[in-house]
Amino acid sequence: MASVIRYYEGIGSVAVIGNYLPRLCGIATFTTDLVEALSAEAPDISCWAVAMNDKPEGYAYPGKVRFVVNQNKLADYNVASEFLNISQADIVCVQHEYGIFGGPAGSHLLKLLRELRMPIVTTLHTVLKDPPPEYREVMHKLADISDKLIVMSQKACDFLRDVYAVPEEKIAFIHHGIPDMPFIDPNFYKDKFGVEGKKVLLTFGLLSPNKGIENVLQALPSVIKEHPDVTYILLGATHPHIIKEHGEEYRIKLQQLVRELNLNDNVIFHNR
Repeated sequence: MASVIRYYEGIGSVAVIGNYLPRLCGIATFTTDLVEALSAEAPDISCWAVAMNDKPEGYAYPGKVRFVVNQNKLADYNVASEFLNISQADIVCVQHEYGIFGGPAGSHLLKLLRELRMPIVTTLHTVLKDPPPEYREVMHKLADISDKLIVMSQKACDFLRDVYAVPEEKIAFIHHGIPDMPFIDPNFYKDKFGVEGKKVLLTFGLLSPNKGIENVLQALPSVIKEHPDVTYILLGATHPHIIKEHGEEYRIKLQQLVRELNLNDNVIFHNR
């Protein structure tokens, strides 16, 4: 397939800022998949990453990661901006989630971005409808600094326009997407997980609060009354940050809620 990106003259290097595998988090998976997909789609363009570290020793990153930043060390952000400018990246693509950058509401990132001399495209993984003041301020400044903001839902577009007064022409809506995988009959996996013949609801990814899992569990008894063949699968290990701070307290709390709601026959936890 001919590269779509190659038709944009003057782009020889794309630098992506975010978490990166083998760090375990959703942003790391997304950033890694994005860099690999861009590299495969446009092999004539150099696509590489600046990775955020949440621990001093870092991770055993692959060669695509050319620079690392201690997320809580402001001086690292200054050095990263110098590195990006010297590297002559033509575009910087930021994978933004408040919690992966240091400072109040992740504000350390702003220091890095203000010093850059190339266009900035920022993908927003969280857009808050009712942000605390410090989060609102960071989003306003991030929107001002960025040349383009990418969101993955129409609701996020609405929030940017109505809550943060971002001009419509600055917003791009691109579906989240997944890696291109061969199609496999769903019944194969239903058999594998022991839910053949069932209607399956699925939450997948690292387990952490504020994903609405409790809301699903609370609503499930009413759903089962109408659809008794429903099974809800919670697929994923507990987020490493949650494990570090609280152990498996959150998972245990969810399991207790399942028992209280008499949902043992309709909810399956897969800790993997």
